[in-house]
Amino acid sequence: MMIKILSALTNVVIVLAVAPLIEGIMRKITARIQSRQGPPILQPYYDLMKLLIKEDIESGESPSMQRFSAIMAFASALTVVALLPLGFGYGLSSHTDIILTIYLLTFCGVCTLIAGLAAGSTYSLVGISREMMLMIPLEPILAVALIIAATNSGSFKLDAVLNGSIYNSPGIFPISSIIILVIILASFQAYAQRVPFDISEAETEIMDGPLVEYSGPKLALFKYSRMIRLVIYCALFIGLFVPWGSNLMFPFGFLIFWFKVLLLVLLVTVVAATHARYRIDQAINYFAIMLLVSFFALALASIGL
Repeated sequence: MMIKILSALTNVVIVLAVAPLIEGIMRKITARIQSRQGPPILQPYYDLMKLLIKEDIESGESPSMQRFSAIMAFASALTVVALLPLGFGYGLSSHTDIILTIYLLTFCGVCTLIAGLAAGSTYSLVGISREMMLMIPLEPILAVALIIAATNSGSFKLDAVLNGSIYNSPGIFPISSIIILVIILASFQAYAQRVPFDISEAETEIMDGPLVEYSGPKLALFKYSRMIRLVIYCALFIGLFVPWGSNLMFPFGFLIFWFKVLLLVLLVTVVAATHARYRIDQAINYFAIMLLVSFFALALASIGL
């Protein structure tokens, strides 16, 4: 048990160190695609440090709730990190299940909604309304993917689900797995909160959306948790669909896992840099269709297809 706890803590330390670097790589690649130099790769670290040492100005309607939402968003993201296998070890995944994982990820998004509501600004209220409309169809899609994997593995344990168990047989894609793979890929930009689905914080309309009234340490925690959530969704995708090689002996499994994360990050970055933002009604219609198809995939998985 002590080894698992140390593995979970190591995962947390690694993600805390790597998440801003991934953000910096994404910014740099985006700049190159758009024919500009862009900021240094280490710029996210500087941004976070600058925000953390700034004065914490509390101008919202409920400062205590603002503090609570920022801390809980960051804490829930780190808790998920401690539960996931991230190429170094399985963390505490053998002691938890997919229900807790879904709850923590959803709670992290709910904290953003609470933050916007506690700020009380007109712009933040517009931001949380958009965020909520996207969360309603989006969060169940990931839940369906995890439930399909749990159905195939015969267990809700996280370590069993995140071991390629979305296949019925090794190396063979059932119809339900093919469908849910396409749906998750088509929705991944939204999980990463990148163009064309960064509607709640559209820079050309309401910069930072629900967090428009935030600055200082609280904004740093929200930005940090967003960077961490990108790593989390990459880890979930890898565990569900492409787990091969990630379980090898250290450092091979570690390097293979983070190479896969880098490939997903490159895909997200290229799509974000080459696509226009959707309107909120377009996004809702898009994810409503994705959600309906995912339920169809769940029905197929329930009968073994």
